Amino acid sequence: MADQGGAILQRDGRCYAVITRTPAGIVTPDDLETIARIGRKYRVPVLKITSGQRIILAGLEPGDVQKVIDELGTLAKPETAPCVKFVQACLGTDMCRYGNQDSVGLALAAEEQFRNQTFPAKIKIGVSGCPRCCGESHTRDIGIMGTNRGWTIFFGGNGGTRPRFGDMVARNLSAVEALDCAQRLAGYYRSHAKPHERTARFMERTGMDTLTSDLLSFLPYIPIEKAT
Repeated sequence: MADQGGAILQRDGRCYAVITRTPAGIVTPDDLETIARIGRKYRVPVLKITSGQRIILAGLEPGDVQKVIDELGTLAKPETAPCVKFVQACLGTDMCRYGNQDSVGLALAAEEQFRNQTFPAKIKIGVSGCPRCCGESHTRDIGIMGTNRGWTIFFGGNGGTRPRFGDMVARNLSAVEALDCAQRLAGYYRSHAKPHERTARFMERTGMDTLTSDLLSFLPYIPIEKAT
């Protein structure tokens, strides 16, 4: 449970963890030096790269939490409401020979687009530059996967204890269309989901037919016959 200005209470019920904000997993040497300095200064027992491509500083003493957040500055990511927890990305076209689309660029744009938005439950976004899906697009609430014809969008994926592959809702989209589709899916979910209901459970309850008739059929870049 989040507490102490967005820090996460740890299993021992006493210490806290702070997670950095590193969109698409991108960090600079200065970022790493800042995190290392803080880790040494406050004797942080565990610094770990998470599955969401962030760095967690775990085991913080209660009295050090706000100091660490303040010293991290823009690297800190206090989370006080259900929101987009992270946008992860593979290496994409800049660095991977298999990349069909610029996953890093799209992930950074998605991070900016969804910043400060709240939802009924947390949302995780995965962006992959090719169908190998190193960005875990199939099992994220919103998954975006590149092909040689554009972007494919998945919705309602989940890893967790009840894993679910997301439903494919659109394919062959431009970057602008992909971001628009992701925003509209998130907006529909915000308006119709129950409190604390993740997108996987939301889609199991509502189904693709409802999503298609209520939303997808009105999007000009999704041919009706491909939205089911």
